[in-house]
Amino acid sequence: MTGGAGYVGSVCAARLVETGHDVVVVDDLSTGHEDAVPEGARFVRADIGEAAGDLLAEGYDGVLHFAAKSLVGESMVDPAKYWNGNVLTSLKLLAAMREHGTPRLVFSSTAATYGEPEQVPILETAPTRPTNTYGATKLAIDHAITSYAKAHGLAAVSLRYFNVAGAYGGFGERHTTETHLIPIVLQVAMGTRDKISIYGEDYPTADGTCVRDYIHVLDLAAAHLLALEHAVKGEHQVFNLGTGTGFSNRQVVQTCREVTGHPIPAEFAARRAGDPAVLVASADAAAEVLGWSPERADLTTIISDAWEFTRARG
Repeated sequence: MTGGAGYVGSVCAARLVETGHDVVVVDDLSTGHEDAVPEGARFVRADIGEAAGDLLAEGYDGVLHFAAKSLVGESMVDPAKYWNGNVLTSLKLLAAMREHGTPRLVFSSTAATYGEPEQVPILETAPTRPTNTYGATKLAIDHAITSYAKAHGLAAVSLRYFNVAGAYGGFGERHTTETHLIPIVLQVAMGTRDKISIYGEDYPTADGTCVRDYIHVLDLAAAHLLALEHAVKGEHQVFNLGTGTGFSNRQVVQTCREVTGHPIPAEFAARRAGDPAVLVASADAAAEVLGWSPERADLTTIISDAWEFTRARG
């Protein structure tokens, strides 16, 4: 597993260990945390692009590829970091998998591959027109995986996440540079921020703020385990992962107030360029093919789990 010391990767690693898998976590700790690697998993600190050949020579039945640069704003001002760190690294991983006969790949893709949607809920057949470099690099990797599946018989699944949130026990979100709404709002409740800025109050939505599809990280992990089981030799399957339900920024802030008991001061700021009004997934394909459905789609549950993790870490 690459990037298994990060947020989503650590939760998936924990669930794999708990379900009896032998897990090796490879992470260079540029954004991950060694103490996020679950007990029972072997940890290798390395750049996966450089270490993939030697590691895969040991013989593995699959790779879950989470490692990536993922800050949208940074990707626009330093694109080379993203084309090198995401695309070139993934190409090296694919080459090593082919060389050593590693049969299965589950790739951490993103809803950012779609860009501005023409319709919602977003289907996997929607046009892919990413509006930032981060999304473009993920889409490029998806194309490369398709090529390897067709040419070399790789069994591959790409999972396009929508807004991941929540926590699982001691595994949760703790980015050095935080850009996600729920953890930022909870920082206000913890007293490490004074207030939350909500970007835009004039969108064509019920309350004027952006609407997003929030998926619990534990439901996301469940989808990865199912994807490993359902990967088909010579095919590259792509699935959206979301709940099919959207919550507005106002709703998120208000639910955080209710969960934490903190007033959480909020102010409105100008829209951010490129923010669509509504991003909601259609997860029908994941339900039909993988047998997956989210079990923790309630926003209060998602935020409560994130709040418990945030308080536990102080």
